[in-house]
Amino acid sequence: MSCGGRKVVCVTGASGFIASWLVKLLLQRGYTVKATVRDPNDQKKTEHLRSLDGAKERLHLFKADLLEEGSFDPVVDGCECVFHTASPVLLSVTDPQVELIDPALKGTLNVLRSCVKVPSIKRVVISSSMAAVAFNGKPLAPDVIIDESWFSDPAVCEKSKFWYMLSKTLAEEAAWKFAKEKGIDVVTINPGWVIGPLLQPTLNASVEPVLKLINGTETFPNTTYRFVDVRDVANAHILAFENPSASGRYCLVGSVKHCSEVVKILRDISPALTLPEKCADDKPFTPTYQVSKERAQTLGVKYTPLEVSLKDTVESLKGKNFF
Repeated sequence: MSCGGRKVVCVTGASGFIASWLVKLLLQRGYTVKATVRDPNDQKKTEHLRSLDGAKERLHLFKADLLEEGSFDPVVDGCECVFHTASPVLLSVTDPQVELIDPALKGTLNVLRSCVKVPSIKRVVISSSMAAVAFNGKPLAPDVIIDESWFSDPAVCEKSKFWYMLSKTLAEEAAWKFAKEKGIDVVTINPGWVIGPLLQPTLNASVEPVLKLINGTETFPNTTYRFVDVRDVANAHILAFENPSASGRYCLVGSVKHCSEVVKILRDISPALTLPEKCADDKPFTPTYQVSKERAQTLGVKYTPLEVSLKDTVESLKGKNFF
């Protein structure tokens, strides 16, 4: 369906980090966007969306609740594509079922149930995660290549108390099962650790580790990150809709770096920053490994260099007075 000659699409969870960029890029491309937020009247959560170029004419905000069946019906009605990004990203929780698993799993199924009712919807693009790919207990090493054939193992996630990974794994599993049963066209985008400039006024979980590094911490964590730029992730979502041959899953990781290397890059980018000199523990550094770029490249994804992503992240955090 098109509105005055323009294609109409839906973005769920529109005030989030990835979704805000997705809305921005969709508006830039001339789409009419029906976007869901928890409370359209919460100015702090919606002002950055309303101020985007084209928002006045082509952005429509709706209230919708992930846990309420049918609440997405009026929003997806008349759309050609639904981009489902709404899912909590929390790295520490007290009740994983309530805070993470229910919204991710039930929310995905509720959105898909609404989509099945609408004949105009050609495709649903779901924001999944490398959290649903890489956590299967297989050892990682520099010669290991993770690709789309990998699936995280719910039992491994549960045993390790990786609740966010579990929520994304269960949600993606359910989406594929539902798509098969109902014959709906689903594509998933599986980004790694998403960094880059923030459009929203609040700090999000994936940018927070960069803030910690530049905000006076004395040590850096012994962690390896799978980095990808938020603008590349938003763009990949659109490519996954616009490319008729897109199908299945797409891992999205620009570079895999240990935190020690990230500190070095930050030091080169901005010598004025006070950065940690030593690792938080004496253990061997966690291994780096590879994530296949092949499938993402067939979509037309081009990756922003990590140096640019980190520089833009730091400048954005500074501009928003986070440090």
